[in-house]
Amino acid sequence: MLATTKITSKGQISVPKAVRERLGVQAGDTLIYEVSDDAVTLKKLEPFDAALHSALAATLDEWNSPEDDAAFSHL
Repeated sequence: MLATTKITSKGQISVPKAVRERLGVQAGDTLIYEVSDDAVTLKKLEPFDAALHSALAATLDEWNSPEDDAAFSHL
């Protein structure tokens, strides 16, 4: 699919309807721009699932030590 859009004087764009439908995005969704050289890939950002993260974190006890906490505290 090929779609075009223009940038406004304020640096804003409108995402064409065909692109919104293809990505399954709607008002309030967040998009990610991945820039590589002179190309941009636009993707839908899936919302962070805190419950899933908590459930998975409970299974990762191999990284559960004071040393690990110190090593990753700056992240």
